[in-house]
Amino acid sequence: MNSKQLTQLILKKKSFLCIGLDTDMDRIPSHLLKTDDPIFEFNKLIIDSTHDLAVAYKPNIAFYECLGSNGWRSLEKTIKYLNTFGDQLFTIADAKRGDIGNTSKKYAEAFFTNLGFDSITLAPYMGEDSIVPFLNYPNKWAIVLALTSNQGAYDFQYAESVYEKNRLFESILKTVSKWGTEDNLMFVVGATKAEMLTQIRDIIPHHFILVPGVGAQGGSLQEVAEFGLNKNVGLLINSSRGILYAGQGKDFAKKARAEAKTLQLEMEKILIRQFS
Repeated sequence: MNSKQLTQLILKKKSFLCIGLDTDMDRIPSHLLKTDDPIFEFNKLIIDSTHDLAVAYKPNIAFYECLGSNGWRSLEKTIKYLNTFGDQLFTIADAKRGDIGNTSKKYAEAFFTNLGFDSITLAPYMGEDSIVPFLNYPNKWAIVLALTSNQGAYDFQYAESVYEKNRLFESILKTVSKWGTEDNLMFVVGATKAEMLTQIRDIIPHHFILVPGVGAQGGSLQEVAEFGLNKNVGLLINSSRGILYAGQGKDFAKKARAEAKTLQLEMEKILIRQFS
């Protein structure tokens, strides 16, 4: 899926919602714990109840890896099921890998060839050779961490270069954007940093931005849209806990849909204002 196709999907569904599948065994409704694979059963019901409202799904790999081989099997089943929807869904492996050389090549092979994800989140600290192996796959995306919402972001991301007078996140955006194109590079910017999106758009006016942190983490959809939209929409806004755990009973999927619908309707209004 290229940038144009992703934009077309957004306009078709009237949504730029990404649902994070941060599926926590401790928060799955108790009736699912009796099934053979509670993680997958939970994910499948969430996907079934929301796939018409979302354009993307983002399994957080840590929630699967922590369960060992069983968790990895749940992840494999989840991405296999997501891929049955074909070009109607964009998939993101939230893995935050960031190694070099042959290691990066193997990570790319694991997530793109073997698992079949459309994209993967990456940490750029080790430089170009940690990102480029992921850019060699047609119709696959590298989603590079640029500016995050956690308190630790202030430890490094705002540090100013003595030589370039750029803050580190600005250097990342300027440098990494030269390694690929608007069809295979996306950047992560936390929703609670919405006020920074104007400056970020000056650097990457045409790239897609993945924005986590709307909902439970306190990010504002309206602010992110105000500062982050471009002429091609250019945003995927992620919500995880606010949708996944809207309910704890047997009707949890219905309540998840209601939360997703609320966000989708807000996004539809934004798109109408912006593109009508």
